[in-house]
Amino acid sequence: MRAEIVSMSADRLDEEALLRAGRILKEGGLVAFPTETVYGLGGNALDSRASIKIYAAKGRPSDNPLIVHIADIDKLSLIVSEVPEGARILADKFWPGPLTMILPKSEIVPKETTGGLDSVAVRFPSDPVAQALIKAAGGFVAAPSANTSGRPSPTTAQHVEEDLGDAIDMIIDGGQVGIGLESTIVDFTEAVPVVLRPGYISLDMLKETLGEVRMDQGLLKADSKVRPKAPGMKYRHYAPKADLSIVEGPIDSVVEMINSFAARAEAAGGQVGIIATDETMDRYPIGVVKSIGSRQEEETIAHHLYEVLREFDQCKVSAIYSEAFYTPRMGQAIMNRLLKAAGHKIIKVQEEQ
Repeated sequence: MRAEIVSMSADRLDEEALLRAGRILKEGGLVAFPTETVYGLGGNALDSRASIKIYAAKGRPSDNPLIVHIADIDKLSLIVSEVPEGARILADKFWPGPLTMILPKSEIVPKETTGGLDSVAVRFPSDPVAQALIKAAGGFVAAPSANTSGRPSPTTAQHVEEDLGDAIDMIIDGGQVGIGLESTIVDFTEAVPVVLRPGYISLDMLKETLGEVRMDQGLLKADSKVRPKAPGMKYRHYAPKADLSIVEGPIDSVVEMINSFAARAEAAGGQVGIIATDETMDRYPIGVVKSIGSRQEEETIAHHLYEVLREFDQCKVSAIYSEAFYTPRMGQAIMNRLLKAAGHKIIKVQEEQ
């Protein structure tokens, strides 16, 4: 059966639809909903069967933990056994917001929700629609991104419908999301807090607030066989259908190399996709060229990344080449997602030449 789609906004909540969605979740069903980061696929976090349904709907490996979303800070103590002082400090500063913290779980959280771990990932989203749904559902909603596993994360309800329209009960359409990249994940189960996934809240912001914080060393490397402690650490994610490569180096050399790939493809009767910026897109005369945003406004790059990757799925391109985006504040988060989408394929211009 096709998912019911209901529309609402932060300033015009549909209370009746929210009650219906909350009832679906309480009864073990699945509801996709907007957050400030990406759309989430919600299930009752305290119901092991609902978590199993989430994995099945997405085609997601069951050792990839789900994030438990709350809408009331007082609920935190029910699902975790301990809240370190550093976690309290971050919660005070960044919740509600795009921050997920990994903490020791309490007994009421099933291991089907945590990917078999004794820790639980928790987030308090700032989106009013998300908060209203979580409250209607009883306070604890497990929600990974609402896409087929491995595909670019959804930033609109239409993306959710494309991937999961036949697999879930309801989609709440709250329009395009604000940030466009998943939340920052900080692990508090080690002596020094560790960033397991970069996001809108950067490492510098975390250090400024907490002092000592380190970045997980495996973030920009190929996937390992280690059990993932957080979503997105182990498996290929965000990938378009065409093969994606990142071209890295001085921008003039990058443009020259991507143009050579495009010319080669055209000579062979094909065409490539090119991910450029507002500043460079006019420098690519052939190929399917899409601007991801402006380097002067790096939030636009984060906002459009998944949308552009999905758009290329509608184009008949044999391969996609992207510029690298090491922007000052969100560069770590943007490149983390882009590297995952590319399967860590990087062409370094100077080495190639």
